[in-house]
Amino acid sequence: MKERLIGTVSRGVRAPIIRKGDDIAQIVVESVVAASESENIPFHDRDVVAVTEAVVARAQGNYATVDQIAADVRAKFPEGSFGVIFPILSRNRFAICLRGIARGAKKITLMLSYPSDEVGNHLVDLDSLDAAGVNPWTDVLTESRFRELFGIRKHPFTGVDYIEYYRDLIESQGCEVEIILANDCRRILDYTKNVLTCDIHTRERSKKLLRASGAKAVFGLDDILTSSVNGSGYNEKFGLLGSNKATEESVKLFPRDSQSVVDRIASELRKRTGKNIEVMVYGDGAFKDPIGKIWELADPVVSPAYTSGLEGQPNEVKLKYLADNDFKDLSGEALKSAISDYIRHKDSDLVGKMVSQGTTPRRLTDLIGSLCDLTSGSGDKGTPIIWIQGYFDNYTA
Repeated sequence: MKERLIGTVSRGVRAPIIRKGDDIAQIVVESVVAASESENIPFHDRDVVAVTEAVVARAQGNYATVDQIAADVRAKFPEGSFGVIFPILSRNRFAICLRGIARGAKKITLMLSYPSDEVGNHLVDLDSLDAAGVNPWTDVLTESRFRELFGIRKHPFTGVDYIEYYRDLIESQGCEVEIILANDCRRILDYTKNVLTCDIHTRERSKKLLRASGAKAVFGLDDILTSSVNGSGYNEKFGLLGSNKATEESVKLFPRDSQSVVDRIASELRKRTGKNIEVMVYGDGAFKDPIGKIWELADPVVSPAYTSGLEGQPNEVKLKYLADNDFKDLSGEALKSAISDYIRHKDSDLVGKMVSQGTTPRRLTDLIGSLCDLTSGSGDKGTPIIWIQGYFDNYTA
C-alpha cells in the first residue's frame, strides 16, 4: 500500500452571491458536490464542511436599520441619557451600531478602554503610557487630558483617530457626548447610573459589577434587538453582537437558527455522498496578530452551530516529545513504528498527561473555525464555504 504523504487540507469553495431568501443549505450542498466533481476529489467520513455566518445571515435577511436600533435603545433608556462603555474601535463592527445608539439618545457618556479596545485596536501604546506616568488600571482620563498627554493618535492600519471619529458620529445624530477613558467599568457610575456595556467576551462580568455597584439600568449589546423591532431582524441570544456594517444606515446581524441550517446541510450531504460529514457555521477565527496586536474574535463565538462530532477538544500526543523522551534511542523505521503503535493505543483522555504537553488546548470548533476564517479571508476570494479533509487523521492514518 502506498504511504499517504498529505495530511490536513483546507479548500475554499466558491459559491453564488447569496441574497435574501436563498436556500443557503441547498446552496452549500450543491456547491461542495460540484467542487468535488469538478476537481475529482472524493468525500471521506469526517470531512468538515463549514459556511461563514455572513452568508447564512444574508440568506435569512437578518438585517436591522439605524432607526430600528434607535427605537430599541429609546425603549431601554427612556430618559435618553446613559453611558456607552467599552466599544471596540471599528468602522465595520461598531460605527453603524453607535449611529443607532446615538440616534436613540439625548446624551451619551462614551467610555473607551485604553491603551486598546477588547480586540487589540490601540489608541496609544504602552510605552507612551509608561513615559507619561499613566496607570491604565486606576487612572481615568478625560478626552482633553488624553489629548494633552498623547495628542492625535491614528490607528496604524486604518488611519482613523477613533476618539474624534466616534465623537463626530455621535454628534451627527444630534446627541450630546462626553468622552472619558478608563478600564474599570464601575467608573462610568461617576457620570451616569444608566449603562450600555458594549464589551463582547467580558460583558457578563461588566453587567454583574455595574449592578452590584448601584447602576440603575444596565444592558449590553446582546440585549439590543433580541426580538424584532418595527420589522427588524434580530438575534435572540446575541442581539447586536456579531453584527457588521451592511450600508451606512443598516447592519447585518449574527445569524439565528443556525443549528437547523447545519443539520440540514449534514443530512443532505449524507444522502448525496454516503459519508458522515461534519458541518459548522463559522464567524471570526480566534487568533492574534503579533504586529498589529489585533485579536480577531469580534464575534461573540467562533461557531454558533455545529454537528456533534465537532464537540470537545483534540486528544493528541506531541510527536517531538515521544521522539525526544520515550523513544530517544530509536531512529528510522523503528522510531516511526514505535510512535505509530503508541498513537494507536493512546489513552482516550490525555488531559494533564505529559505526552500531550504543547498540543493546542482549545475547542475543536475554535481551531477549525480559525482555519476556516484564514482560508476564506474577508475580501474578494468568493469562497464562503470551506471544505476540510484529514483534520481528524493522525500519523497512523
